[in-house]
Amino acid sequence: MMGDFFQSVMYPIELLVAWIMYGFHQAFTTIGMPAASGWTWALSIIGLVIVMRAAMIPLFVKQIKASRKLQMIQPELQKIQKKYKGKTDPDSRQAMTQETMALYKKEGTNPFSSCLPILVQSPFFFGLFRVLNGLQNIADGKTDPIGPITKAVAAQAESATLFGAQLSDKFVGADSLSTQIVTVILIVLMSATTFTTQRQLMMKNMPASALDNPFAKQQKVLLYAMPLLFAVSGINFPIGVLIYWFTTNIWSMVQQFYVIRRMPTPGSAAEKARNERLAKRGKAIPGAPAAATDGDDAGTDGTEVVAPKSGQRQQPKGKKRSKAAMTKPSAVQENVPDTDNPTT
Repeated sequence: MMGDFFQSVMYPIELLVAWIMYGFHQAFTTIGMPAASGWTWALSIIGLVIVMRAAMIPLFVKQIKASRKLQMIQPELQKIQKKYKGKTDPDSRQAMTQETMALYKKEGTNPFSSCLPILVQSPFFFGLFRVLNGLQNIADGKTDPIGPITKAVAAQAESATLFGAQLSDKFVGADSLSTQIVTVILIVLMSATTFTTQRQLMMKNMPASALDNPFAKQQKVLLYAMPLLFAVSGINFPIGVLIYWFTTNIWSMVQQFYVIRRMPTPGSAAEKARNERLAKRGKAIPGAPAAATDGDDAGTDGTEVVAPKSGQRQQPKGKKRSKAAMTKPSAVQENVPDTDNPTT
């Protein structure tokens, strides 16, 4: 019963994955790439990643903003935790939870915001896994086609090889050395890009105040745990899925690098580096007080500076003179001596 429900939920996603892959495959064959080449099908998987991640850009921006707010409120969260430290009674625990949730609501963030892209990607990940895993059965006629992945197309995709390995091959149960080598290389690349992306976020885009708290310590654990998790689980992934995951990691890393460089978290090392770059170029630093210039409306002594007219020299005016000038006709101003300032 549960299997049928899962199948009914996943089928639309598998259908979408199949159509996107097939569309890119047709486009590549149209420009002259061999239809049965493993490179053609690998590039089709990369095309799937590009379409999916491009559609997720608004979600990524939302995740970045939520994560930034979560980092910035860590001192407030620590205050709440210290307030109820050592109190294990139900009322205290409930009060701490309520205050924490109220803070999240006030700042418009929550700990699950950073997980949104992964959660959204997961169905496509499993959809691709099921499509690649089912190619052999579709080619043998044991299961029904998935949209454009007919029996003939499935047989073609199943026979396509990349460095001697089929896209549906896994490290577990591999019957050739080339398959094991390709899968190991892809697993290492997938784990390394996962580690680099997480480390880039923690080391460069977190303020110093947010680096020494329980949340940051959890992030450091995940920094090393996630690559190990992917390395262990990767031996059960088809090569096509490893290509997909490696490509999406590259996308995340480049996208995150751009965001951190252009919109760093206040107080982070990335913001300091951006300000140094702006200073070298002579550009204004956002949030810094603007330097006074010759064209400012007020002098350093509090006198008003009159803008020059028709090439006349700028002259400072006292407040009394300025007020008196407003009440005198312009024609009189040019001829009557200024009694407030005898030296003029």
